[in-house]
Amino acid sequence: MTLSRVGPDGPLRSAGVTTRPAARPARADDPFASELDANATYAETFSLAGLEPVAARGLAVVTCMDSRIEPLEMLGLQPGDAKILRNAGARVTDDVLRALVLAVYLLGVDRVLVVPHLRCRMSATDEATMHQEIFDASGVDTRSLELRPAPDVVASLRADIQRIRSSPYLPGALAVGGAIYDVDTGRLQRVV
Repeated sequence: MTLSRVGPDGPLRSAGVTTRPAARPARADDPFASELDANATYAETFSLAGLEPVAARGLAVVTCMDSRIEPLEMLGLQPGDAKILRNAGARVTDDVLRALVLAVYLLGVDRVLVVPHLRCRMSATDEATMHQEIFDASGVDTRSLELRPAPDVVASLRADIQRIRSSPYLPGALAVGGAIYDVDTGRLQRVV
């Protein structure tokens, strides 16, 4: 079945309906009950009270929101060692730059490591196609959002590192590096 809808810039095409994976069961009266119950258990043995808000190892990590990435474990870090900034595709957006400015000047960061990963959904296609896929799945026109997919992970990583290095708000001496994480092996490959 082919549907045609009109967005703000003209018609959008739809090749059919895409279904989402089945959601985890939740109580009808509270869709977050299982997470809040788990938090109550977590709080019983909470051990991070008194931890300082600065990055103890002077590190900020920009990585993807992908649930296959465990940033602290991946780098041999403990809670409090680093500032972890996550978004779709590990892209250096304006908001990431804002967070880095705060982290550098107020929270003890003097090194930044940008870590995108292999087999990322954000590297599977280009911007226009991604907008179309969202529309096909939901009927929502997202073309006013900049999604920033990264079909070429290495080129995008290099551009994002340059964006940090050329920011007028960050010190020129800030150490900036990049590595690509392999979600199938847990290994990092240094790129920059």
